[in-house]
Amino acid sequence: MNRRRLVVNLALLLIATLACKTALVHAEGSPGQAGSVTDVDPHKAFGSKSAPIVMEVFSDFQCPACKQLFKTTNQLVIDNYVNSGKVYLIHRDFPLPMHAYSRIAAHYARAAAQLGKGEQAEKVLFDNQEKWEQSGDVDGTMASVFSAAEMAKIRVLAKGTSLDAAIDKDLALGKGYNVNQTPTTVIHFKGQTYPVVGVVTYDVLHQFLDQLLSQK
Repeated sequence: MNRRRLVVNLALLLIATLACKTALVHAEGSPGQAGSVTDVDPHKAFGSKSAPIVMEVFSDFQCPACKQLFKTTNQLVIDNYVNSGKVYLIHRDFPLPMHAYSRIAAHYARAAAQLGKGEQAEKVLFDNQEKWEQSGDVDGTMASVFSAAEMAKIRVLAKGTSLDAAIDKDLALGKGYNVNQTPTTVIHFKGQTYPVVGVVTYDVLHQFLDQLLSQK
């Protein structure tokens, strides 16, 4: 199946899925190997670097659509594609300026990731998004699932400046892909880049991933 048919098929699937307000564009770009995707923090990446498909997810912890994508789609992608070595999934921080606490949340999540607790941090932040976006209490949200000893380490990193460069790199990479809203998922496969903007359901995404994987 050639890439034109792949684009058409995914576009048709997206149109048919009324719950997904997404748009697909196709661009020549980075090869679908982890080694060709720059500035990857291994603490914020999941799966095998040798996976045939690389997915970069540009996300904002205060964005409701990002929460929806995380809970309804990406966790299933991890279960069925990342854990089986088919997809290398990279979380990219893209805190939007309209969200007062999203960059703070990104700091805390990155700090936890340095301790090997990135998945737990993302889950608690998205699960409790409505609470901390009202109160601004990102710290308290994190403390609800991490031990006092872990929180002491997380706070040192989160409240310092050492993580700013990594977040800024993700923002710059997103702008390089013309990301202007979250979530945006950039899929790389065999030298082609397929950005998907918005929330895409797992049913739609897995059909597209399977189509890519069927190419030899």
